[in-house]
Amino acid sequence: QVQLVESGGGLVQAGGSLRLSCAASRSIFSFNAIDWYRQAPGKQRDLVAAITSGGTTNYADSVKGRFTISRDNRKNTVYLQMNNLKPEDTAVYYCHTNYGFLQSDYWGQGTQVTVSS
Repeated sequence: QVQLVESGGGLVQAGGSLRLSCAASRSIFSFNAIDWYRQAPGKQRDLVAAITSGGTTNYADSVKGRFTISRDNRKNTVYLQMNNLKPEDTAVYYCHTNYGFLQSDYWGQGTQVTVSS
């Protein structure tokens, strides 16, 4: 079993910054990758950024150059630094990973990010 707990969401003005955290209940070396997804009201859940156990990162085109995903192995935590936020970044942000023999999906509870114009 894996638990993922997000924090760091909030209300920010356009152009501002937030840093989201995803704390895992076990060593993040256990996972091939940890991802951040987001879901806006009435829309599907989309991948925002991912980081592999080796440190390789991947970003959605809409956030490239503004968001940075990173990991602190000692704290078993993955971060999403979000700069130059835009109103269209408003969504619930979820941490996700796959784990175990069946590579089951594990999701955090989500954290709300609201960007005002």
